[in-house]
This record gives sequence, structure tokens and C-alpha cells, in this order.
Amino acid sequence: MGEPRIIIIMPAHNEAQNLPAVFDELRLAVPGVDVVLIDDYSSDDTAEVAARLGAHVVSLPCNLGYGGAVQTGFKFAVERGYDYGVMLDADGQHDPACIPALLEPVVQGKADVAIGSRFLGSMDYKTTWSKRAGMRVFAAVVTRFAHRPVTDPTSGFQALNRDVLEFFARDNYPSDYPDADTLLLLNYAGFRAVEVPVRMRGRIAGLSMHRSWKIFYYIFKVFLSIFIVLLRQKTRGNAHRKPGKPVVASTPK
Repeated sequence: MGEPRIIIIMPAHNEAQNLPAVFDELRLAVPGVDVVLIDDYSSDDTAEVAARLGAHVVSLPCNLGYGGAVQTGFKFAVERGYDYGVMLDADGQHDPACIPALLEPVVQGKADVAIGSRFLGSMDYKTTWSKRAGMRVFAAVVTRFAHRPVTDPTSGFQALNRDVLEFFARDNYPSDYPDADTLLLLNYAGFRAVEVPVRMRGRIAGLSMHRSWKIFYYIFKVFLSIFIVLLRQKTRGNAHRKPGKPVVASTPK
């Protein structure tokens, strides 16, 4: 067998300013790795900059939101036959130097998905009290229903194997805010998840999608999504569970 095929899945909306620095770090951390940038109907030259930097570019005809852009990346990875995918934000918040550690348990077959935890690693930026409170509540909810400790259920810095890519490429991924609800989906489907310490930073430039009043909408929407996942699980039981016992655990620092 040859080397595993790995692709970086990078959703982006108006991130042209940030891409050169992100790609420079990617080349140092994982030289030669393929990148697909999903341009979520940007009004700047995000797509042109990404293509110039060597990425595959998929330009969406309308703004689908974060989840829709990420799922487009999953579909691209599955259709092109990649074995593993890594979700990486285009704003510079996710440190590409953490990618090898994030991939390790997935490539070694110890987990189906690895979630980068800033609370096991480092969070080199300040966040609002409302967002931090939301993170803590979501962590408590996922820990309760997954029956395993989860520290960072809102992390979008993840490594996934092909089975998870195929699962999320279907109708199993929220279109706007995929967070704690997706971890519960994975748990109930029987996938094994592990948390890995990573470093997260403040965005290089531009505005966060969680700014101002949107943080309250985000918290409400994720709670609603969690409720729906729990309701579906109660209705369906374990009919769609994969073989084997699911695990949601943390790797030591």
C-alpha cells in the first residue's frame, strides 16, 4: 500500500488577507499536503489568492454558511478518494504545526476522528464571557450524553478518517453551526473520537462569524441542534450504530 492521501479542508469567506500567512505555515508543518479551499461566496479575492497559493478551489454560487462549506469539502475529499481530511480555518486561528499530532491517532487507527482541544493545549487569545460560558455548557452536555469527558466540543480543528468523511458528506452535517451536536452524532453512530491538545490563536485579520448579537443566535441554534440529535437518538435507538464501542476521550498533554 502507498502513502495515505491527506487533504486539508479549508472553508473561507472573505479571508484573502489571511491566506498567505496560513499557507506559509502549512508548507512548514505538512509540506506537500493537498488543500481544498471552499470559497463561501466571498466578496474579496479569496478564491484567486488560494488558487495562486496552490490550493484546489471550490467556489460556491451562494453563501451556504460554515457548515455547508465544510460539507462541500467532505464531498470533495470523498469523490477524490482521500483517506484522511483535516479541517482548518482560513483565519489563522488554528496552528498548522499541530496537524501531525492531530492526525496521529486517526492514521494509527486509534480513533475515527481527532478533535483539537484548546483547553488541553493553549488558547492564545481572549474570548467573550458569553462564548466561554457557552463552551462550558456545551462541554457539560456532550460529556453527560457521550458518557466520556469532552473539553472542547466547539472546536473546528479536526482530523477525520474516510468513514467519517463519508458519514458527514451525506445528510449528517448541519449547514450553519456544526459544533457539539456533531460530536453527539458521531457518538451515537458508533465512531471513536479522541481529543488532542492543540494551540489556537486570535484571527490574523477580519471579523469573526461569532461577533456581536450573532453569538447569542449561535448558542440558541446549537442548543436546538443538540435537542434534535437527542430526540432522534431516542426515537431511532441504536439502529444505525457502527460495530464497536464508541469512545470520546482526551489524550494527555
